[in-house]
Amino acid sequence: MKYFDTHCHLNSEQLYRDRKQIISDCLKKNIDLILVVGFDYKTSLQAVEIAKEFNCCYASIGIHPTELDSLKKEDEEQFFSLLNHDKVVALGEIGLDYHWVKDSKERERQKEWFIKQIEIANKYHKPIIIHSRDASNDTYQILKEHRPLYGGSMHCYSYSSEMVKLFLNLDLYIGIDGPVTFLNGKNIKEVVKITPLDKLLIETDSPYLSPHPLRGTVNTPLNLTLIVKEIANIKSESEEKICECTYSNGRKLFHV
Repeated sequence: MKYFDTHCHLNSEQLYRDRKQIISDCLKKNIDLILVVGFDYKTSLQAVEIAKEFNCCYASIGIHPTELDSLKKEDEEQFFSLLNHDKVVALGEIGLDYHWVKDSKERERQKEWFIKQIEIANKYHKPIIIHSRDASNDTYQILKEHRPLYGGSMHCYSYSSEMVKLFLNLDLYIGIDGPVTFLNGKNIKEVVKITPLDKLLIETDSPYLSPHPLRGTVNTPLNLTLIVKEIANIKSESEEKICECTYSNGRKLFHV
């Protein structure tokens, strides 16, 4: 039984210094594929360095909707050329965040950057990793009108079970994180129930969103096992089956 954490932040301040021990512990638990995701200029460069450092790690680079000022205009071409590196397998996390950003002009800027980065991903033949918070309709419309030609994942899916059908119709994968284990996580449990096994991905988003019963602690990829256990329970499948399907899905989407 092997696990693929398709979204974590070993490049975060909380985890970076302990990355060697974390990865060593992960390998002992058969968590043998880890995608380290950038969210601004600095963390994207760190993600690439971690991917170079460890055979089991891959990187995604991108500019998060709340971090648009982290990439200077003069650095854009060199930054996105990192998508040529053989261990950079996706562009993300990118998207829309209306939870933290209320200003209409800034929201329009987020949309422009989202579209821009989708087009860059298409140019480099890469899938995208989508961050979307309190922006379901705009996210869907952009993805519908500017299709990611090489696929993508709805990272840490948090919308309704009705909405998930629309994203599935765009041939996107659905990322499931720690909230699926929360006692009050009825909505995401329903999403898992109706999402086909061949469209599910497992993620920790560590160091954030620790699963139950570890809420409030620093999350790591080691907690992926708790997410698998809950998904298996919801789907009435074995943990082995969930691991097999999500591992295969991750490898297929990110070509690793």
